[in-house]
Amino acid sequence: MNNKSILIVDDSDAEMALTMRAIRKSGIKADVMVAHDGYEALEMLLGAARGEESRDPELPWIVLLDLRMPGVDGLAVLRRLRAEERTRRLPIIILSSSDELSDVGACYDTGANSYIRKRVDIIDFTETIRILHTYWTIAEHPSVPASS
Repeated sequence: MNNKSILIVDDSDAEMALTMRAIRKSGIKADVMVAHDGYEALEMLLGAARGEESRDPELPWIVLLDLRMPGVDGLAVLRRLRAEERTRRLPIIILSSSDELSDVGACYDTGANSYIRKRVDIIDFTETIRILHTYWTIAEHPSVPASS
């Protein structure tokens, strides 16, 4: 991964394809990385999950994280990433079909940078992704503190 990459974390192949299509149609020029569940996302972002030598993988520019996944769900991934100094300030956008206020609140309380409801209409979703990209392109990304 590199600073011009986007990590999509979603257990649904159909939702993953929809998000990738929206990114492509919106004109975003970035490498797209994928994780099919929360465990895989944590392994990609934090490394050394399987007893490997410790490593610090490069972080993506932004993470698009599904909320509802079996096993390690999006909220658990968010909690874990916010607990680590290295990923505490990584921009994480929740993409979810849920419009439950309790889900939205829990994500913001846990440190999500934004919560976007997935849309079935590809044109609306593409425009949402384009606006998101524009915002995060012009917004100042907080720097990640140096390791001590």
